[in-house]
Amino acid sequence: MNLLDLFRFATGGLHGHRLRTGLSVLGVAIGVASVILLTSLGEGARRYVTGEFATLGSNLLILIPGKTETAGLAPLVSTAPHDLTRQDAEAVRQRVPQIRRVAPVAVGTASATAGARSREVTVIGTTHELLAIRHLKMTSGRFLPEDLPDAAVCVLGARVQRELFPDRNPLGQRVRIGDWRFRVIGVIEPRGTSIGLDLDEVVEIPVDTALRVFNRTGLFRVLAEVNPNADLDAAGRAALEVLRERHAGQEDVTLLTQDSVLTTFNQILGVLTAALAGIAAISLGVAGLGIMNVMLVSVSERTREIGLLKAVGATHAQVVAVFLLEAAVLATTGGAIGLAAGLASGRLLERLYPDFPVHAPEWAILAALVVSCSVGVIFGILPARQAARLDPVEALMRRKA
Repeated sequence: MNLLDLFRFATGGLHGHRLRTGLSVLGVAIGVASVILLTSLGEGARRYVTGEFATLGSNLLILIPGKTETAGLAPLVSTAPHDLTRQDAEAVRQRVPQIRRVAPVAVGTASATAGARSREVTVIGTTHELLAIRHLKMTSGRFLPEDLPDAAVCVLGARVQRELFPDRNPLGQRVRIGDWRFRVIGVIEPRGTSIGLDLDEVVEIPVDTALRVFNRTGLFRVLAEVNPNADLDAAGRAALEVLRERHAGQEDVTLLTQDSVLTTFNQILGVLTAALAGIAAISLGVAGLGIMNVMLVSVSERTREIGLLKAVGATHAQVVAVFLLEAAVLATTGGAIGLAAGLASGRLLERLYPDFPVHAPEWAILAALVVSCSVGVIFGILPARQAARLDPVEALMRRKA
């Protein structure tokens, strides 16, 4: 028997039992499609988080009041003995040569009212340098003034502008934020959500004014942009040293960098993607058991054919090859269908949610195909060996009985 004869014999058996064949192929297809789709979601989550952090700006240092430490399994943030102040931010800007921009940030919520219209907004107190650090663009007007950190002016997010001033130019208009009145000097170009904050629903005011509005002395964060050619880690250490000196030798500020945060997220999402792939691969194992059961039934039903094959001179290896080929055809066909279904599902999700980059990693596609083919071969070994061990005379007599 040549390879073509073996293939015809194997596919003939599959064609004769279409329902069982279809169910086996469906089982493998579901397993492969699950692997492709779940790993696509995991990879999409990693790319989405990476893209979100990229919008924070390049070479960014984030200074947070309070020293973060880890004890056991839970991260603990100690109470900061010193506030992170405007003066601290200015000292970092002046004394760390690698840093070219610093934006102090104070955050609160308040009611914004213009005429008869009112809504709750997130109020961000900052300086003019936030515009460049966060790569924001203006639709109209200008951003916060450079030389007036305590002026009663504000910049509106795109959605806030539409809701408070739907039919008129907001520039020069008055907005009440809490008990304070502000003059609108600009509107930010629509940006959407970035790291959990919808920048279209915020109002920016000068940082000193924000501290008075919310009756605070400390900042929420300090964002520092490092020169492109400078060493980010060295700049971070220098900034912490400046703050340690200003805070009586106490290290009560936490430093975050984009690289460290992204590395952590990539590790977490990498493990999540692998776990999702493992969960989906279980269905491939279940499909493999289905293939083995189908092949065992096929052996029992085709005992006479096996006996005839061996009677006309088919070798042990050729009989094994017939049933392994039959299992491989089932697995390969199911794998191809599952791959197409998984990729098509990913494309559909990407159209439904264009902001979420659903993407099947190359390793997952290759692994799904290799595993699906391997499943067919591995779970086809037992039925193939059982068929090859049949004695031709006993096989023919058993079938006639």
